[in-house]
Amino acid sequence: MTNTLAPENIAVTTDTKATKPSVLMCRPEHFTVSYRINPWMHPEEPTDTSLALTQWNALYDTYQDLGFDVHLIDGLQGLPDMVYAANGGFVLDGIAYGAKFHYPERGPEGPAYMEWFRANGFQVAEPQEVNEGEGDFLLVGDSILAASGFRSDSGSHQEIASIYGREVVSLQLINPSYYHLDTALAVIDPTTIAYLPSAFDDASLSILRKRYPDAIIATEEDASILGLNSFSDGHNVVIAARATTFAKDLLDRGYNPIGVDLSELLLGGGGVKCCTLELRS
Repeated sequence: MTNTLAPENIAVTTDTKATKPSVLMCRPEHFTVSYRINPWMHPEEPTDTSLALTQWNALYDTYQDLGFDVHLIDGLQGLPDMVYAANGGFVLDGIAYGAKFHYPERGPEGPAYMEWFRANGFQVAEPQEVNEGEGDFLLVGDSILAASGFRSDSGSHQEIASIYGREVVSLQLINPSYYHLDTALAVIDPTTIAYLPSAFDDASLSILRKRYPDAIIATEEDASILGLNSFSDGHNVVIAARATTFAKDLLDRGYNPIGVDLSELLLGGGGVKCCTLELRS
C-alpha cells in the first residue's frame, strides 16, 4: 500500500529508477517565526518549536526508512530558518556553491553552511552573486533549472553555470507566495517534473511546456500548502501529507508518494524540500 497520510505506515517500494540520495538536514531546535520575509510568515502568531521538532523527526525517520544517507548540521541560536537546509547551497560534482542570502536576517546561514561543506570534504565555491541554494536551483537530468524574481539574482545563473559547466535554464517567478523555485516546481526523476503554471511568467511557462510536455500540472490547492515542495529518489516521492491530488497524480504514473505533515514548519514558508539539501559527490 502507498501511504499519503502517516509516515509511520510507510510502504517503501523499489524501482530501477530509485536512488539512495545523500542529504543534509538541520534540526529545528531554534525554529520560530520572529520576522517576516515571505507571505507565509506571521511573527505575531505563536509557533510551537516542540511540534516542529516532532514533525521534522518524522521526515528524518522517513528518509532513514528509505535508506537515504542523512547528514546533520547543527543549527545556530538566532538563525531559526537554518532548518530549511536546501537554501544553504547547491552541491554537485563534489563542489558546494555557497548561498548568499537576499535578506540580512538569514545572511549568517551562508557561512555556516560553507563551513560545514569544507569540514566534510566538499570543495566550496564562494558566491559573488545573491542566491539561495537549492531553493532556486534544481537539477533535472544534466540541466540546472534556475529561478529569479524574489530571492536569487539572475547573475547567479551565470555564476553557477561557470562553476559546474552544465546547461542552466533561467526561469522567472512572479507569485510572491512561491518565492523559491522549489515551492513551485518539483523534480520527480531525471526527465519528469511537476509545477504550478501560475507561479511563472509567460516566457518561463513556454520553456517548461516545451522541455517537459509530460509534466505533472499541480493544482492551486496542493501548491498552496507547498505540496510541490517535495523530495524524490526517482520512485519514492516524499510530499506534504495534505497534497492529495498530487499524491494521486504520482501514483497514477507509477511513483510511490509518501505523505509527511510539516504544518508547523509551513509557518516559516517551508516544507519537505526546504528541509532537504542533496549532497551530490
